[in-house]
Amino acid sequence: MEHRQIEAIGAICVMAALSDGATSPTERERIDGVFKGLAEGAEDARALATAYRRVMMKQTSLEAEAQALGSAEARAYAYEMAVAVCDADGRHSDAEGKFLDGLRGALGLSSAETSMVLREADELADLELATPIAAGAAAGAAAGSRVPPPLPPETRNVSAEVDSTILKYSILNGALELLPQGLATMAIVPLQMKMVYGVGKAHGISLDKGHIKELIAAVGVGMTSQVVEGFARDLLGGLAKKFLGKTAGKMVGAATGAAMSFATTYALGQVAKQYYAGGRKLSSVDLRALFGREVERAKGLYAQHKPQIEQSARTLDPRQILTMVRGA
Repeated sequence: MEHRQIEAIGAICVMAALSDGATSPTERERIDGVFKGLAEGAEDARALATAYRRVMMKQTSLEAEAQALGSAEARAYAYEMAVAVCDADGRHSDAEGKFLDGLRGALGLSSAETSMVLREADELADLELATPIAAGAAAGAAAGSRVPPPLPPETRNVSAEVDSTILKYSILNGALELLPQGLATMAIVPLQMKMVYGVGKAHGISLDKGHIKELIAAVGVGMTSQVVEGFARDLLGGLAKKFLGKTAGKMVGAATGAAMSFATTYALGQVAKQYYAGGRKLSSVDLRALFGREVERAKGLYAQHKPQIEQSARTLDPRQILTMVRGA
């Protein structure tokens, strides 16, 4: 893929993040940092940083970026990315829906081509947190067939139970990065939300999506920027999955993506564990520092669990991702 096409997809991604006018300055800084950070190691990544700057300085338009995408695969991928960004923090708003309609038209895509992507993303965004994940073949190969229901409080080791659950979600999210289907990438954030809900529940705290979003934002990740980061890694290291349709091609550039999804999921789970076990007394500064330490620790654990992650990716049926995440 040419640098101009990568730049165009990156610009569309930023436009999607800004389309409802609700992206905070912190979130914008995070997206900017993602693109700039990636730019240190690749010429293609510098195109993403250029795209971000052009959008923020209002030097481009949706139509101009769409015109730069020549192939049908690139246009479909750009739409898929935009939908994932718009639905990252919940079902897309009216403003985001208007943006996606405009994007579909600018890309020359039909309603038939885009309706399934939008419907599946909306279903993931409407995830019922209280339903335990049915991890199926992926987690079965990795660490047991499903996240177990909680035992009675007097008979269980809460800390060990939570650690086991966090590890299973981390392995599963690492495995999803290795799959060629875009829906797999979209499932990572909903799974993290479900994990945090389970950690809180294990400590006697019933959380809603608002509280979980606040915690994720407090550690300095942000759901929108996390999706942006995942797709940016795709653009630079995993385009074979989109344009060749071969999992083997994805594997070549997916090591970083799998490692980061494993690490961020594990770190988020450990932060939630300490936060809720300690009575929610940690400040935002403390949460960010703790998250950073746990990410580094999780990076060290990745090599140990890499075989389980790869085995999970081989055994997971991509057609069952939505069913699996919803816990059906």
